[in-house]
Amino acid sequence: MPLEIARDIQITFDCADPAGLAAFWSEALGYQVQAPPPGFATWDQALDAWGVPPERRNDASAAVDPKGAGPRLFFQRVPEGKTAKNRVHLDLRAAPGLGGDERMAALETEASRLVAHGAVRVERQDPAPPLGAGHIVMTDPEGNEFCLD
Repeated sequence: MPLEIARDIQITFDCADPAGLAAFWSEALGYQVQAPPPGFATWDQALDAWGVPPERRNDASAAVDPKGAGPRLFFQRVPEGKTAKNRVHLDLRAAPGLGGDERMAALETEASRLVAHGAVRVERQDPAPPLGAGHIVMTDPEGNEFCLD
């Protein structure tokens, strides 16, 4: 019997630039910005049809797994900025099954790729056996922490 997930989940980010973060996380995860609804070739066409004024067109955006396996990421504009460290964060599994120098080299490569897309490198934690395999702490373009693991 195939394993079934108990709930379909969505991960929501409060942010200042929903379209920008949707584009960043799509790049980081191999996702894609969610396509416009059926009957519309672009989001602008849909928003025009719905009467959404230009100043409200970046109030929300979403990124989806093109294979349909991962959770939808939803980005919503909020007026306040980020004020504290995230209590929950994403770990991007950039080096599964690798260890030691090979693992850290793979994490460094991915860190460089994401910095080119707006991420900020915060710190590197080198391997500390027996429990610590090593990781790199980063932030997305709006300062949300995540780890390359």
